[in-house]
Amino acid sequence: GEAWVVGDPIEALVVLEDGDGHLLVDNVAVRPHLQGRGLGRALLAFAEATARERGYRELRLYTNERMTENRALYAHLGWTELARETIERRHAVWMGKSL
Repeated sequence: GEAWVVGDPIEALVVLEDGDGHLLVDNVAVRPHLQGRGLGRALLAFAEATARERGYRELRLYTNERMTENRALYAHLGWTELARETIERRHAVWMGKSL
């Protein structure tokens, strides 16, 4: 994938991978003491703009089912749950957003 970072030293990052008909947000992370300042939302907006520039009509990501706050944020931003799967004994929730 391709990684984009915010700050020096790194405050937040997003990793994007081209998928089969979608752009995958492989990772989005913000340092805990900087959360709540809009960095994660900005990175997700960047991912959406990147997907559009590349001609995709969908974004996807997966997160741990225990990350209820993250899942709530994604839902608030227009993401929907697509599927659930166990990956290396962790319970993942796949989410997508149509563009």
